[in-house]
Amino acid sequence: QLQLVESGGGLVQAGNSLILSCVSSGPTFDTSAMGWFRQAPGKEREFVAVLSHTGNTIHYADSVKGRCTIDRDNVKNTVTLRLNSLKPEDTATYYCAGRRFRSASLKAPDYVYWGQGTQVTVSS
Repeated sequence: QLQLVESGGGLVQAGNSLILSCVSSGPTFDTSAMGWFRQAPGKEREFVAVLSHTGNTIHYADSVKGRCTIDRDNVKNTVTLRLNSLKPEDTATYYCAGRRFRSASLKAPDYVYWGQGTQVTVSS
């Protein structure tokens, strides 16, 4: 069982950077693949970035590739997402998610633990 809490969202001007953080209170964090997903109103939840339990395998969505970094700290039980060169289309609620397996998946339904979400609004 993982309890996930996101933070770091807010109103950001286009072109700037943002760091989102997720902290877990679960004892099995280091055996769980983690990911960040986002959802805009009226749209489906979409994959942003995921990584394996060690962080050695990482996948990024095409929409953020080249300007996004996901990382995890298995001592502090945290996972972070950095987004550079923010665009208005990055506006969404961002969710931290955890899996019951070590390998990362790109599919949101494969993740069973979810945070409450943090809102990111990018102004043009």
